Amino acid sequence: MSIGPAVSAASVRDGASADRSRTRAISPVIGVVLLLAVTICLVAVVTAGIATWSIDTPAPTAAFELQADGDDSTITLEHIAGDSVTVDQLSLTVRIDDTELKKQPPIPFVGAEGFRGTPDGPFNAQADSTWQTGEQTTITLAGNNTPSLESGDTVAVTLMFDDQLLAEVETTAT
Repeated sequence: MSIGPAVSAASVRDGASADRSRTRAISPVIGVVLLLAVTICLVAVVTAGIATWSIDTPAPTAAFELQADGDDSTITLEHIAGDSVTVDQLSLTVRIDDTELKKQPPIPFVGAEGFRGTPDGPFNAQADSTWQTGEQTTITLAGNNTPSLESGDTVAVTLMFDDQLLAEVETTAT
């Protein structure tokens, strides 16, 4: 006479099998969660890397000619060849005998400290902002801008386009 339910070997095997299948069912879920976490981390790293890249637009390719007149204290730049240049993206540095002007011209401008009047051509804020081949611009130094421009001085102008070197030109003032 047996007390309690009869347990057969087959039912013990079936119970052990059910416990193992529950444990096995967790493994694929954990694998998928881990794979998802790795993918998210990888996407975050790639996104951060792409965000740090800066794709600079190359400066236009252009050639310029420089003239300086010591009697009139004028500096004239002519765009002689190459791409059109957007003046709003230019900066200009003028040196006379290797000394930078105390006050550099803001480009474009209409009346600026250190300069007489307004510039001719594309450096004038009221002109078209695109500097084309064949166009020239003239700026006139004021007497309060040092060093002064005199005949025989070496004048050098550096043109930068969005912080990239566009051109460096040099001449001797007449």
